[in-house]
Amino acid sequence: MTMLDVLHHESRLNMNTHMDRDVCDRARLARDPRFDGLFFIGVKTTGIYCRPICPAPSPRPENIVYYPSAAAAAAAGLRPCLRCRPETAPGTPAWNGTSATVSRALHLIRQGALDGGSVDDLAARLGVGARHLRRLFRQHIGATPKALADHQRLLFAKRLVVETDMPITQAALAAGYGSLRRFNAAFRKHVDRTPSQLRRSRPQARPRSDSGFRCTLTLPYRPPYDWDRMLTFFQGRAIPGVEWVDGGTYHRTIRLSTTCGTLAVRHAPKGNALELEVSMTDSRELMAVVDRVRRMFDLDANPRAIHQTLNRDPLLAERIRKSPGLRLPGSWDPFETAVRAVVGQQISVKGAVTLLGHIARTAGVPYGGNGNPHLTWLFPEAGDMAAADMAGIGMPQKRKETLRQLARHVVSGSLPFDSAGGLSRFVVTMTAIPGIGAWTANYVAMRALGEPDAFPASDLGIMKALQEGDTRPTVKQVTSRAEAWRPWRAYAAVYLWQAQG
Repeated sequence: MTMLDVLHHESRLNMNTHMDRDVCDRARLARDPRFDGLFFIGVKTTGIYCRPICPAPSPRPENIVYYPSAAAAAAAGLRPCLRCRPETAPGTPAWNGTSATVSRALHLIRQGALDGGSVDDLAARLGVGARHLRRLFRQHIGATPKALADHQRLLFAKRLVVETDMPITQAALAAGYGSLRRFNAAFRKHVDRTPSQLRRSRPQARPRSDSGFRCTLTLPYRPPYDWDRMLTFFQGRAIPGVEWVDGGTYHRTIRLSTTCGTLAVRHAPKGNALELEVSMTDSRELMAVVDRVRRMFDLDANPRAIHQTLNRDPLLAERIRKSPGLRLPGSWDPFETAVRAVVGQQISVKGAVTLLGHIARTAGVPYGGNGNPHLTWLFPEAGDMAAADMAGIGMPQKRKETLRQLARHVVSGSLPFDSAGGLSRFVVTMTAIPGIGAWTANYVAMRALGEPDAFPASDLGIMKALQEGDTRPTVKQVTSRAEAWRPWRAYAAVYLWQAQG
């Protein structure tokens, strides 16, 4: 399969509406990691399903069935391959220009929307009917929302059994199972082994941690991925006391509803993956932590699909040729990102970082859980910020008031950060807060919500990148040109910002 074949056929595969057998055959035979997670291979004779990069000998064509997701293969009664481990494939990028509703639903499901709620509740949050949501999932995922949530939980538990040393009961709880009996039954049904049997079969034992809860997981991505530039981005914006970048590793403190701790992210020693090390007081929210980190480092993106659209613009094509591995830098916490955006209005990145450090020390919570002198504060949540006295922070009074109003809107629930309502509604809601304009709202949507089509058209850096000679384009001209970049305008912004150095 030539590179031209890959690029020519990939858009047909990305649509996910119909599995094109010819395209899947070509991708399977190529074993190209760029297709990893875009479809799965079911083998009728063995009853298992594999990733397209599985190193096992290829089955006979008449015994192969292709599925758009691991959940679809599982719904057909197939078991995951123990050799290529489908649970370690990059996430299904359901929003590859096909369905933003499915993308938002997937994010909410990964955050536990169906753990205690129903599909009807999920559909209501998304502003669609439950019947329509199920139809979209059958079309794009090949399984119902509930089946996908159950299978996602099972595959995550399988990763914990294979990759960590945590007790089986703790792995079940961390994956969202309410009882060990349910966990064992689901595991035996879908994996055809008990958790204990699978753990005993792994190549080597993992050393047990000496105290607390700690684990290390590998998080795969589709190449290319420019880790060095992603790390440089976070290093330049690291909040003192909250974040720290050193030796090729990103560190930060983390805070969720039932736990706090630290995480460290580095590139894996080999393969197309990052390595996540987590230390927390409670393992039950580990699944949410992994999902946040995947979004933070944009690990589920499909670069080829993105580049295929952006390459139509000669300027972007040149930027992509020079730096093909750029991703959309996300964030750990949406509220933290919104605070960043407001604080950074009309000042340098360095100045904003200094102020954010002051805010963390003023309104945040001290942290000394791991003895690291660089990680000493938990960034304030919205309730902390709303109640904080920020008189000693050197910002204009109007900007302090904007931060207070932002925090109050988040606390009241009038500004949700789950992206369920869509990009347009989020921008309208956020810009209703005095002191927040379209640039800030779109920037937050890009980084905090992972909206691939968010676009701060009035950004000075983007205007400079698009400038021809002495003529700088207007916002209207930038917006008009960016129409051709949909639904990947956020990625276009990243490439244009990179052009500014």
